[in-house]
Amino acid sequence: MSPLFTDRRDAGRQLAARLQRFRGRPDVIVLGLPRGGVPVAAEIAEALDLPLDVFVVRKLGVPGQEELAMGAVASGGVRVVNEEIVRLARVRPDVFEGITARELREIQRREAAYRGGRSFPALHGATVILVDDGVATGSTMLAGVHALRQLGPAAVIVAAPVMAHSAKRALERAADGCAYVELPEPFYGVGMHYGDFSQTPDEEVREILRRFTARSFDAEAAHAGHH
Repeated sequence: MSPLFTDRRDAGRQLAARLQRFRGRPDVIVLGLPRGGVPVAAEIAEALDLPLDVFVVRKLGVPGQEELAMGAVASGGVRVVNEEIVRLARVRPDVFEGITARELREIQRREAAYRGGRSFPALHGATVILVDDGVATGSTMLAGVHALRQLGPAAVIVAAPVMAHSAKRALERAADGCAYVELPEPFYGVGMHYGDFSQTPDEEVREILRRFTARSFDAEAAHAGHH
């Protein structure tokens, strides 16, 4: 089975073709999930003449069952709590706070590393295209959608070159739109569909963002101009 995509850049270009309707719109911003989602997002932003930024999301895993998310924290100081899972898993408040604090520190570290002091863009009233390099379980992307909602965007579109069917269904319920290139069945993991799926280093994320900083984005101004 030959891979669907040569690398993340190729995947981003193929995905951009599915998002043409957003080309050049002043109220749209592309957010990449670091690290692997950023090179994909960069190709989309480039092809559609849109601004780019990163959205750092950390799932808050239940102790001992880390895959099970009891909430998430994200860029822009966002916190999402799944009260039901916290209750069912009997996670004590001090344990929850400890995990939250640890993940928030990791977000701040990454934000500082990637953004170099630039503030997080105002997303109120914007249409956000949230991009990753592939979606297997969908839990990180879902956490991202729920976190973004807290920042008041007009719409959240999720986009990934390759998705598992079950994840796509969950994302379609949570987001306002869902873009992908392929839905392989059966799904054997994201990396299988890439010729080159090597780790994206922090330095590459920084470099990509520096390239796009010139095209800064002000959703409020764009939103005002759009009406």
